[in-house]
Amino acid sequence: MRATDVLLVGPAGTTGGIAQYIQEQRRRLPRSISARTYDVSVPTSDSIRAFAVAILLAFVQILRFPFRRRPDVVHVHSSHWNSFYQSGLYVLLASTIWRVPVVLHIHGSSFDSFMQTESKPVRLFQSVVFSQCDRVIVLSDYWRDIVGVRAAEEKITVLPNAVDPDEYDPRYDASPPHLVFISNHIERKGIKEFVEAVDTLMQNDENCRVTIGGSGPLSHLAADIAERHERVSYEGYVSEERKREILNDGSVFVLPTDAENLPIALLEAMAGGNVLVSTTVGAIPSLINDDNGVLVEPGNATALAATLSDLVHDPERVGQMAQTSRERVEQNYSWAVATERLDDLYRELAH
Repeated sequence: MRATDVLLVGPAGTTGGIAQYIQEQRRRLPRSISARTYDVSVPTSDSIRAFAVAILLAFVQILRFPFRRRPDVVHVHSSHWNSFYQSGLYVLLASTIWRVPVVLHIHGSSFDSFMQTESKPVRLFQSVVFSQCDRVIVLSDYWRDIVGVRAAEEKITVLPNAVDPDEYDPRYDASPPHLVFISNHIERKGIKEFVEAVDTLMQNDENCRVTIGGSGPLSHLAADIAERHERVSYEGYVSEERKREILNDGSVFVLPTDAENLPIALLEAMAGGNVLVSTTVGAIPSLINDDNGVLVEPGNATALAATLSDLVHDPERVGQMAQTSRERVEQNYSWAVATERLDDLYRELAH
């Protein structure tokens, strides 16, 4: 039997979360799927010249798209705002020129705000794009409800992000408890609240150690607190291998973010055997309950410090919750589960 030819469309040439997903998706799909990519990434910059170049490149990419070999299924990955405008054009081209089944895969931390826009032209474009899709993949039930205001319910499929738990070897006996933050050091990720909470723990002489990884415009906050407290270390940007080592050794992974879809960072932390402490935004509550973590309101460093203090004082509970995290990611958020469902979806659409 001939393999199902699937064309993956998205910003595959960047370092963002969508590019990472496309790379892993293509690598892990079964042999019954022949996956290839169409990279729609463009350079990003604040300069007017760079913006003009990006617009021109995006236009050329769109013009070239219909002249590729016609696939059996097109799988378009999209975020919000400009990403959706670009992705929507590929949906329309694939559905009207090639007349092949189209899957639109929704990512993006602020897609809910995008769907709630007051702009009538934008809402119309959203409706037209969703009407031309055969399936719309969202990452949780929360996003099913958000997208459902424009897309037909029967088209929407919930398929969470995925990781490979076999790449991790967690330990559950860190003593003292090990708190971990690895993310971009930008305001949205909650680095300010995390540093403030850690400062409170250190001033109260709580028995824990802290590792901060990642980089960004607010990295000076991490460097400063590491300099002031001996039990806090800042590693800067970390490789994938080093990130897994930190997560394997961690006890509690903290992501006090202001806006997210379904962060792969939390799934990676679960695979590494960590309790999750995060916020009540996006699809994050679908990952966390009392058995494997704690949810706090975004922007509340005082509540975050109190939550971390409670966990630090109960290492036995932390160990049990961490093991639950690991079990949950194996059962529900592994690539083995995700690719099986994608294989079924492609076969259904292509035949």
